[in-house]
Amino acid sequence: MDPISAIFLGVLQGITEFLPISSSGHLILARELFGIEGANDLAVDALLHFATATAILVYFRKDFQRILTGASNWFSKKPMENTNKTLLFALVLGTIPAVVLGVLFEDSIGTTFRDPTLVAGALIAGSILMFIAERVATKKPGVLTARMGLRVGFFQALALIPGMSRAGMTISGGMLLGLTRESATRFAFMLGFPVLIGAGTLKAFELYSSGVLIFNFTAIALSMATAFLTGLFAIHYLLKFLRNHSLDVFIIYRLILAVAVLFLL
Repeated sequence: MDPISAIFLGVLQGITEFLPISSSGHLILARELFGIEGANDLAVDALLHFATATAILVYFRKDFQRILTGASNWFSKKPMENTNKTLLFALVLGTIPAVVLGVLFEDSIGTTFRDPTLVAGALIAGSILMFIAERVATKKPGVLTARMGLRVGFFQALALIPGMSRAGMTISGGMLLGLTRESATRFAFMLGFPVLIGAGTLKAFELYSSGVLIFNFTAIALSMATAFLTGLFAIHYLLKFLRNHSLDVFIIYRLILAVAVLFLL
């Protein structure tokens, strides 16, 4: 992977990870369209997800710090604020579906699911769910619960199919379950951290063991740094944008992209 391709993929990952348009789908389509393909594409993509997971940690560092401090107090049998306890359990339970299904369907995710036609279909299917969420979501904001976190986790698991979009599915799931658009977005981003950091760490060991990480270290590091920086920008932008706007612009974009993919690829 040359430096230009590395930067391009990093920018693409950083932006599309947090906009509800599917980072995995865009990486697959970009590799197909521009011929940036290799034997370790899935592992490299996981490292880019690791970079954007780091962006989540940095952006929401105060929230994570409160959770860790509260958990430490709880384990020491000291009082833990109910809000932090609920968020902790919601994140833990919400992570389970994606981890379990990711392990069960790992082979398909690395082969069958990386087909441009399937990506186009997933873009359309995800758009339908996002459209429904915007139209039927309750106007009366609900409160996050641990059970709600688990249910949102199943929406996150849909993103194992490239084109669905982890952000899009978890935001839509949160809205359908009663959260405001902004609250659903914040929780969606935080919920992505455990899955992205876990998958990225695992693939980093695989690439290191095979020698690919060392051989392509400069390009991969450049791509990850770019993904991290653009990811920070994308998180801030989307949280600000969704305070006063709907998901409709992203739905339209996804549909246009899906049609273009079906015609071009």
